[in-house]
Amino acid sequence: MTIATLRKNDEKGAMTLDHDALRRASEDLDKGAVTPANSAWSEDIVHLLNHALATELVCVLRYKRHHFTAHGMNSPAIADEFREHADEEAAHADLLARRIVQLGGEPDFDPSRLLDRSHADYDEATDLKSMVRANLVAERIAVESYRQMISLIGDKDPTTRRLLEDILHDEEEHADELADLLEQ
Repeated sequence: MTIATLRKNDEKGAMTLDHDALRRASEDLDKGAVTPANSAWSEDIVHLLNHALATELVCVLRYKRHHFTAHGMNSPAIADEFREHADEEAAHADLLARRIVQLGGEPDFDPSRLLDRSHADYDEATDLKSMVRANLVAERIAVESYRQMISLIGDKDPTTRRLLEDILHDEEEHADELADLLEQ
C-alpha cells in the first residue's frame, strides 16, 4: 500500500502520515536528527540518558578498581572479567553521550556530580567475593533502570529505545556472568 493510497483511505480510518510533521522536518536543519516530533521529549530523554551515563561511568571506575586490586587464587580470570566489563561499560557511556548530543543535549561528565546521578554505587571491596557481589548488585540495578527507561520512552523516541534495549541486553549478560562467578 502506498502513501497515496493511505491518504485516500483516511476518511475510512486508515493509518496516515502526519504531513504537517513531514513539512516541519525540513525546517531547523541545524538540529540534525531531532525533528519537531521528538523534540517535545528530548529534554526529558536527555535527563534520563545523563543519569544512565553517570551510572555507566561509575561502573567503569568500580570495575577498573576491582580489576587492579583483585587478588587470590581465582583472581586472574575474574580480574580479566572485570576489565572486559569495564571496557563494555565505557562503550555504553560513549553510545549514551553520542545520543545525548544527537538530541541536542550536553553529556554531563562532571566528576563531582557522577555519584549523585548514578543509579549504582561505587565500591571499595577488598576481597574477591565482595567485589563480584558489588558488581552483580550494580548490574541488576542497571538492568532495572534500563527497563524502566525503555518503558518510559516507549514510542516517544524509537532510536533511543533501541539503543537502551541493546545496552540492557549487555547488562543482563554481565549480571548472568557475575552470578555464575558467585556460584564458583
